Amino acid sequence: MTSRVMQDFNLLLPETVPEALGLLASHKDKATILAGGTDLLVALKFDYAIDNVISLALISGLDELAFDPLLGLTIGAKVTIADIVKSEEVKQHYPALWQSAVIFATPQLRNTATVVGNILRASPAGDCSLALYALGGKVTLESTSGRRDVYLDDFWLSYGVTARQDDELAIAVTVPPPGQGQKSAFRRMTRVTEDLSKINAAVCLQMDGNKCVAARVAMGCVGPTLVRLINVEKSLEGEEITTDLLQAISDTVASDINPIDDIRSSAEYRLKVAGVLVKRVINLALNGGSDQ
Repeated sequence: MTSRVMQDFNLLLPETVPEALGLLASHKDKATILAGGTDLLVALKFDYAIDNVISLALISGLDELAFDPLLGLTIGAKVTIADIVKSEEVKQHYPALWQSAVIFATPQLRNTATVVGNILRASPAGDCSLALYALGGKVTLESTSGRRDVYLDDFWLSYGVTARQDDELAIAVTVPPPGQGQKSAFRRMTRVTEDLSKINAAVCLQMDGNKCVAARVAMGCVGPTLVRLINVEKSLEGEEITTDLLQAISDTVASDINPIDDIRSSAEYRLKVAGVLVKRVINLALNGGSDQ
């Protein structure tokens, strides 16, 4: 229970995407989108105030979760974290995303929170966002002027700020099809399972036998946004992944991150464990999801 009173707002219920886009065009920065609402409703009980809340509840066609071997994975704006957990295709082809969804908060929140909402939150602790960052996803944004795609590499501008404009609706996120020999994994450290991450990491490796052809390595809670560990990626690419290489990578991770002290952890702790976590998540990917 809470004694806080929710801020007043106008609840708008469009029935189609064009209707929602028209409302966004009219209200712009005086409107926000409600899909799962797990962050928005909490914010409204504190210091966040907005005149208009545009709900997606009555709009059909935004809950598509579809995998195509040639086109990849499409995750609509209303697809929940629970939908990801239940998908055998996600579990098989995108294990990093599935692993990040399985440990996401509580069952109640997984049934409500959306994947796209997790991306739009632009939190450096976003677990599903981090997995998608490693996998290389892109966000489709639509306004009355048309559609555009923004890759996650360019989407998070700063803490809580994205490339989405006020009049744009995030329609879906798309993940490219897995390449031959692709392996991915996600792992985090936290106080309790239901809590936000103290630090998290995700990798996507393109392997040719024991040799790494290409790599995307991402980390959260170590900067104002989720970050790619470019030097780690360069160290992996073109190399056979050995115990010695992983130890060398582990020893250098701290030089690529800039964590802070906050309520969940200290910068000192994050610096100490970051390299170990990266080594573990690479091993997890190589071993098909097993720590052994």
